[in-house]
Amino acid sequence: MQPPFQKDDLDLEAAIANARPQLVEFLSHHPDWLLTTSQRFLPGTALKGLDSIADHREKVSALLDLLEEAGTATWKQFAQYLCMNYDLPLDLEILLISSTGEGCGRRHRRSSSVSDKDVKKQRLDPAEEYQHLLIDYILQRYGSRRAAGAAAQEQMQPLAFNQAFVNLVIRQSKASRLKERTDKPREDVAGAPEPEECADTAVQVSDLFRSVVPSGTTKVIFLFGKPGTGKTMLMHRICQKWAEGVLPQFLFTFLFEFRQLNLLKRKLTLKELLFDLFLQPEDSPDAVFQYLLENAWRTLIIFDGLDEFAADMDMSSSCKGGPTLTSHMSISELFAGLCRGKLLRGCTVLVTSRPKRLPDFLLNTVDLLAEIWGFDHEKVEEYVSRYFHQHSFKEQAIAHLKNNTKLLSMCLIPALCYVVCICLEYLLLKHQMSVELPQTMTQFYIKMLLIFINKQQGECAGGEETQLNCNKKAILGLCDLALKGLEDKKVVFYVGDIPEHLKEFASLHGLLTVFEVKTSGTCPETGYAFVHLSLQEFFAALCLMVSKKVDKNYLKKKFSLKSKWTSKNEAKTEFMESFHIFLSGLSSKECRTFLMLLAEQDAAWVQDKQDTILQSLKKLAATHLTGPKVIELCHCTFETQDLKVAQHIGSLLNFKYEFKNFRLTALDMSALVFVVNSGQNLTHLDFAGCVMDIDCSEVLASCKNVEHLSFRSRRCGDDFAAALSKSLQGMGSLKKLELTGGSITAEGMTNLVQASSQCLQLEEVNLQDNRIRDLEVKRVMDLFSRMEKLKKIDLSNNSLSLNTVLILAKEVIACQNATELHVRKDTVMIYFSGPSGKVPRSLDLKWEENKEHVIPTRHVKLCLQDRSLSSQHAKEIVAILQSCPCLSEVDLSGNKLGDEGCSCLLEILPWISISKQLDLSQNHLSVNGICSLLKSVNTCQKMMEVQVSLCHETAVLRFTEDREFASLPPREEPMSSTDDQQYGEENQTPTASKKIRLNDNQISLKSVFFLAQSLSTLEHIKTMNLSLGHTQVVHLTFWKRIRVRNTSRWRSSVLAHPKQIAKGQCFRLRDCRVGPEDVTRLCQILAQCPKLTEIALSGNSLSDQSIERLLSFLPYLCHLTLLSIRSNTFSPHCSVLLINSINLCERIRMVEVRSSENAFLHLGENIRSRKTSCRLTDCAIGQGQIDELCRVLEQHGWLAEVDFSRNQLGDEGLRCLLDHLHQVPITCSLNLSHNRISQDGVLHLINAFATSGNTTEVQVSLCSKATLIIKLTSSDHPRKILRLSECNFQPEHLEKLCLLLEKCTGLTEYISSNNNVTVQAAERLLHSLRKNLGPLKISIEEPWVCKESVTNLLELAVQACGNITEITICKDKTLFQLGVRFPRCLEKVESVVSRLNLYKPEIKHACFCQRVCEKCAQLQELRWSHVELHNDEAEMLVKILLPLPQLKKFGLTSSSIMPTGIDYLITGLQNCQAIEELNLGHMKLSSAAITKLVLALREMPSLKRLILNHNSIGNDGCSKLAGTLRNMHYMEEINLSHNKIGDPGLINLAAVLLEMENLKRIDLSGNSPSPAGGEKLMEALAYCKRIEELLLSRNVFGDGTAVKLAVCLPHMTNLKILHLQNNNIGPAGGMELARALVSCGLLEEISLSENDLGEGSIHALSEGLPCLEHLQKIDLKLCGITDDASKSLSHGFRQCPSMEEIILSWNALGDRGAQELASALPGMEKLKMLDLEKNRIGACGATKLAEELAKCPEIQFIRSCLQMQIFLAAIRGRVWHKRQRDQYQKVSWCC
Repeated sequence: MQPPFQKDDLDLEAAIANARPQLVEFLSHHPDWLLTTSQRFLPGTALKGLDSIADHREKVSALLDLLEEAGTATWKQFAQYLCMNYDLPLDLEILLISSTGEGCGRRHRRSSSVSDKDVKKQRLDPAEEYQHLLIDYILQRYGSRRAAGAAAQEQMQPLAFNQAFVNLVIRQSKASRLKERTDKPREDVAGAPEPEECADTAVQVSDLFRSVVPSGTTKVIFLFGKPGTGKTMLMHRICQKWAEGVLPQFLFTFLFEFRQLNLLKRKLTLKELLFDLFLQPEDSPDAVFQYLLENAWRTLIIFDGLDEFAADMDMSSSCKGGPTLTSHMSISELFAGLCRGKLLRGCTVLVTSRPKRLPDFLLNTVDLLAEIWGFDHEKVEEYVSRYFHQHSFKEQAIAHLKNNTKLLSMCLIPALCYVVCICLEYLLLKHQMSVELPQTMTQFYIKMLLIFINKQQGECAGGEETQLNCNKKAILGLCDLALKGLEDKKVVFYVGDIPEHLKEFASLHGLLTVFEVKTSGTCPETGYAFVHLSLQEFFAALCLMVSKKVDKNYLKKKFSLKSKWTSKNEAKTEFMESFHIFLSGLSSKECRTFLMLLAEQDAAWVQDKQDTILQSLKKLAATHLTGPKVIELCHCTFETQDLKVAQHIGSLLNFKYEFKNFRLTALDMSALVFVVNSGQNLTHLDFAGCVMDIDCSEVLASCKNVEHLSFRSRRCGDDFAAALSKSLQGMGSLKKLELTGGSITAEGMTNLVQASSQCLQLEEVNLQDNRIRDLEVKRVMDLFSRMEKLKKIDLSNNSLSLNTVLILAKEVIACQNATELHVRKDTVMIYFSGPSGKVPRSLDLKWEENKEHVIPTRHVKLCLQDRSLSSQHAKEIVAILQSCPCLSEVDLSGNKLGDEGCSCLLEILPWISISKQLDLSQNHLSVNGICSLLKSVNTCQKMMEVQVSLCHETAVLRFTEDREFASLPPREEPMSSTDDQQYGEENQTPTASKKIRLNDNQISLKSVFFLAQSLSTLEHIKTMNLSLGHTQVVHLTFWKRIRVRNTSRWRSSVLAHPKQIAKGQCFRLRDCRVGPEDVTRLCQILAQCPKLTEIALSGNSLSDQSIERLLSFLPYLCHLTLLSIRSNTFSPHCSVLLINSINLCERIRMVEVRSSENAFLHLGENIRSRKTSCRLTDCAIGQGQIDELCRVLEQHGWLAEVDFSRNQLGDEGLRCLLDHLHQVPITCSLNLSHNRISQDGVLHLINAFATSGNTTEVQVSLCSKATLIIKLTSSDHPRKILRLSECNFQPEHLEKLCLLLEKCTGLTEYISSNNNVTVQAAERLLHSLRKNLGPLKISIEEPWVCKESVTNLLELAVQACGNITEITICKDKTLFQLGVRFPRCLEKVESVVSRLNLYKPEIKHACFCQRVCEKCAQLQELRWSHVELHNDEAEMLVKILLPLPQLKKFGLTSSSIMPTGIDYLITGLQNCQAIEELNLGHMKLSSAAITKLVLALREMPSLKRLILNHNSIGNDGCSKLAGTLRNMHYMEEINLSHNKIGDPGLINLAAVLLEMENLKRIDLSGNSPSPAGGEKLMEALAYCKRIEELLLSRNVFGDGTAVKLAVCLPHMTNLKILHLQNNNIGPAGGMELARALVSCGLLEEISLSENDLGEGSIHALSEGLPCLEHLQKIDLKLCGITDDASKSLSHGFRQCPSMEEIILSWNALGDRGAQELASALPGMEKLKMLDLEKNRIGACGATKLAEELAKCPEIQFIRSCLQMQIFLAAIRGRVWHKRQRDQYQKVSWCC
């Protein structure tokens, strides 16, 4: 290795070279004088040409070259003349005199300057003396004299670096900007350059001072380096070499260590700093100081260890006036003044530091920034070689390090290299054959300590344990000293700080260094410091681990990762760079014995402390960590050597491996790889702008768990790529590799790809933004083709030439696993098919026989956008396209092909296989080029669509994916048109319909007329969409053609005789202002189109006159089926005109006008086969338009529906309309909802209803629904229904209502709900409701129903006219309902009431009972719910109502009755011999009550429905019931749900079911049988072949029962409803059940919720769903359905046309499952409810669901915790059809 400095010979040439820079700088200010002076010493011919040099420096330099070339004598004469006749700076004058070789011999100048020269001479002598004094002092302190003195003590000072110095690796930054913004902290060292924009270069030490010139500007050099990289040793080396004369540009050199400057408490002047703290002149200090000031540019001041400075370095608050030479300042102020050039301006300041944030003032003043990296591999070998030069095992030591990657990584740090060498030397001397070195830095330090002790005390003193015990007190003393020093920010100690025995021990073993400390000009003091700061940190960490005073809480407090200067405030632990690492290392198992010996504690005590550190490490891994902190955590984890801890931390750090803008060493990488490999998950390593040695890539080779590796840095060039290539094969899990923003060239890429091709698992390679220009395409693509799993290559932003891109296109097409080449400007990406999938199975036997020959279809996408392709490249492009038979898309947009290039492509288009589209947009096409493109529609039969826009330069051709075009003949074989017969038998198949889009081409209304004419001439046009709005649209679609295909010869598969399949034509025109005359002309043109079926006009500003003319043409548009006018404001008169169209054209079937903006006219066949509907909604129709509307309706007698809802009729408009309708005999439904109708209007409507014979039903609601619907008929109708809801009638309204109802004798049903009808009003109402003959149903819902007693309600019931056939009281629904039948003669109610009032109470009660008996003699249905029966009411029920002979249905549910009343009631049931339905649900019937009920049931031979749910029947009661049911052969329904029935009762019931052939419904839900009882039940149900509803939920039957049921289901062919919720059915039972359900083709409802069915069962169920065409509801709540099962389930739903309700709540559906489900929704036209509550659906899935739900016209209810998210996602940024928006407003959202 060459030494960094070479001492210059003091010959003439060297002297001139030394003086030359200053001489050029000085004389460049006086070029004319120099030119004149040179004429004295040089011939005139030599000076020719100098006048042409304009730059003064160049001219001066050229003149000096001539003088030097003239010879030594000439130069001496020139130099002497210059010194004598010009006032030169003293330092320059000295150099010039030395260059003449005359020493101090000088001639006297003119008398005017003699005194100045004398002063200079006087100053020169003390300065020279001081310079010699400095040289002697530095050589004695740092140089060869010190080394000679230290040689004798070599054995006593093991840690003194007395080996020969080895040069360090120093890298200088090229960055121009050093200052970092404080509001955006960087992870790397503050003040470091932006790594993305620069690259560091290796430099020698001499290069740091190369640009030192007398410019008058201070030069600040900042060197930073990690601990142990040799910064301090390098500063000593620089001082030594200066003293030896190697740095002649500096006359004086000063070295200050911040660790010593910390000791100063007083303020100093600059003079005191230089002389008192470094070296005092022996004579004339003022003269020396003045000389220093005048020659500042030749002064070097070194400040070592800025990171060790304890005081505040923030100068923001310092005085504004600036320092002076006599000012007393702190060290911070002096340091800042020197760096800023305020003091000793022009000097050179050299600063060293560990990586840390620079003070703000230093950020702005640093001229040169460099980092000391330490050693590289070569220097490690050199150092080790010198260390072991006296040993015979030198080569063995070198080989040992080379073979151990981890040790070699450690040795890159010089301090650690020295420690390793000490340990290695000791072990090799002791055990030469087998050497086991420590694994971690902590273990090395422990080993080093033991070696030092052993070396001094010898082997005879005992083993390591014995020696450790002997020196325990001294070691613990050093530990206390180290910790106290770090806590006090103290690294230098005085004599009084250290006990004598400690000084003796530490000095003897080389653990402390001794030096002079100068704090003033007086006698220096003796200072002590640990030989290295890291050694002090080691002893401090050891103190925490062995001290009995340190508890776990204090230990936790002290352990943290060092801060990384994210703000201006410095970290609190500046002196603890490696402290936490040593603490972690001491927590390893290997250190436990050492700690036990030092602490004199047992293993449990030590382990407790170690566990504290390990737990703290684990917690740190779960916090937010920057990149540097992650590395530090990895170092700590590595030091523990605990695999479990590493595994835990690795799992937590899995997503935090992102490193930005800081340097990483090989040692860092080793620690990182250790943690990554310890984790269980594959991870992503991302290095952005990080400075790395090439050695780092070698360490990465052992990283097994990296899946994605990313490097982003300009520093990554070919060398780095080559080094990384060697490591790739070791990364067995690597799938994605990124090297972006680097400096890799084509050569580097080729080498990298060569190595990557061996990584068969690699899927993606990203090399964008490098310097790859002309790569070897063929070779690279060949390598890519070998990578079976490769999916993507990114070569973007690499300045690839166009020629390279075209070659790449050829090779991509030739590469069989390449699927896409995407090139757009500088973007270049290649996609590959990756691992080939399995060939799909086929049921075709021939396929199975030949499947080994089937090759999966390949589709290639080629995109060459914005690459300046011209017509010259057209043939090459054509050749590329023709070479690929499997192109899917070709994008050539953004080029310069022009008409010529595009025509070349279009000519060959029929012979190019493109399955999707060809994009030729932005290619400078003219109108002629567009015409050529449109012609290709006819010439290329596989073309499906052409999209062209001149304004936007759009030109896109889309093709059909018909496989028949895949085998077209090559162009060389002409396709002749010959006779069809020679090709044999022909088949006809339709081709895909074609489309032409000509958008934004500046067309006018005249063009519209021209295009419209083409509808009559070109009959194969299907639709014509035209728009003249902001975005002009011309969109033509054509009907499919028939291809006549020959089956005997393949080449006739082209269109020989194309035929159109024309069914109808559609003309659409929007956003075009059209006047009446324009409408006339357009209609005249369209009337000539015989196949026109639809006209759609939108946003055309049609006036009333224009619309009237349009409607007048309807009779002439013979085949028209739909006329729509959208986004056109209609006046009320215009709306009437549209309705009147039903009288203009008898083919109109429906006229619909919405919101005065949209109108739709539907037309049918000529014959009046259907009635007409008129809908005029939200059109501001008022009373003024009623007469006109009615006249229109009167002319048309075939109306089915008239909808005038959401208008402004009011009461008067309603009255007027009713008056007209009374005269018109029509049959239709009239909707007048939302028309501002009041109670008076309602009464008028009821009057018309009562008096009119053509009104069959009236439905009115005056609440928010505002419903008013009238159904009219032209003939008498037997039913007459009046429904009144929430009309808020007042007493006066109710009185009028009763009077009106008295006239309505034909009423069949009266329903009143919440109309403010009181009890008295209800009584009056019942008096009023009469009927001539037949039944009348009366329903009253009012709040008072639930408050009145049963007796009062019965008293109210008997007030009704006629005979009562039904009494229903449902207090939970506030419903009182009567069924009344009117005989031919009726007694007047008034007389009966008056008679009753005459009686006494007891007589009155008897008479009331008598009256009830009479009125209810024909009672057939009696249903009471939620009533409270007292004894008298129970008695009336039992004695009067139940014995009635015609009673067939009796229900008493959820009611309160005394226990004795229950028995009394059941006894009374024995008299109900005609009863067919008995409902005693929710009556809390006990087993004893069932015993009595059984007796009653025996008297009911006609019973068909028995409902006893939610009682307490139990097994005994069920068994007794079963015995009775055996004889009830008419039984159709049994409901015994929720009755605590177990196996005994269920088995007895099952025995009875065998004989119940008429049973249709059975509900046994919520009981408690076992699987055995369930299986018995299923066996019996097999005989119930008429069963329609089987409800068995919540019985925990299990798989066995489900399997039994599956066997029975094929016999239940009438089954419609099946409930098996919460039955503990697993995958086995679910599978069998799902397969059996297909046999029940009539199923309408299935509930399998709350069963863990498994995916197999869901798939089986999904496959069977298409067989259930009547299925309306399916409940699969909480069935464990995942995204994997959703695809098959959605496919099944898609084939259920009747589905109305889907429940999939509480499952595990995510976004993918939601998207699958959403795909099925558009086909489910009847879907009303969708429940997806409590799934895992995110925003993506919710958005897709919302989009598709909008297409479900009947959807009413959506349950989801994401409902608002779905709704917002759906409406945000989307425009829906108004009908769809209205539909969503009706949807109920529930969480």
